[in-house]
Amino acid sequence: MGHPAPVLTGDNYTTWAIKVEADLDAAGLWEAVVPPEDAASAVIAKKDKPARAYQLRALADDLLLQVAAKRTAAEIWASLKARFVGADRVRAARLGTIRGEFELLRMAESESLDAFAGRLGGMAARYAALGSTLEDAALVKKLLDSVSNRLYAAVAGIEQFCDVDTMLFEDALGRLKAFDERLRRRDQGSGERADGELLYTTAQ
Repeated sequence: MGHPAPVLTGDNYTTWAIKVEADLDAAGLWEAVVPPEDAASAVIAKKDKPARAYQLRALADDLLLQVAAKRTAAEIWASLKARFVGADRVRAARLGTIRGEFELLRMAESESLDAFAGRLGGMAARYAALGSTLEDAALVKKLLDSVSNRLYAAVAGIEQFCDVDTMLFEDALGRLKAFDERLRRRDQGSGERADGELLYTTAQ
C-alpha cells in the first residue's frame, strides 16, 4: 500500500469504501475488518493494527477524531458504515422528494420569467446541496413546458430551430425574455399580436 490512502471527507463514502476494501484486501488485511468465520483469532489480531492504522490514515481530521477511540479495525469500519450508509439513505429520500417537487413545478399565470427562473435556480441549488445535478436539459424542458400560453409561439420557434437537448438554460431563458419584450412592445404600440415573421426572427 505504497500509494496515499483515499480520504473520506463525508460525501464520498461509497467510492471511498470500495477503494479502502480493495487496498486492505490486496495487502491481506481485509479479514481484520470482516473476519471469516473460520479465522484464527491470533491471525486476526496480528492484522488488526496495520488495518486500523490504514483506516485512520484514510480519514479527514474531523472524522478521525470521532473514531480514534475505537480499538479495532472492525469497530472503526462498522461505525463509519452505520453513519454514512444511513446518511446515504436519507440523502436519497430527500432527492426523491425534490424530484417530485420539480416535476410538479409550474409557472403561475401572473409570474414573470425572471421569478420562475429564480425558482428553478433554487431547485438546482437544492439538488447541488445533496450532491446531485439538475441538468440544463431538464431545466430547459421544464421552462419550455411551463411558460404561459402567450409565449407559446416562442416555445414553438425554439423547439423548431434549436437543439433543446444541448441548449443552455440561460440561452432558452434569454430567447423567451426577448420574445416577451417584443410582444409587450408590440401590444403597447399597435395592439397587434405576434405573427410568423416575429416568431422567425426571434428563433434566429
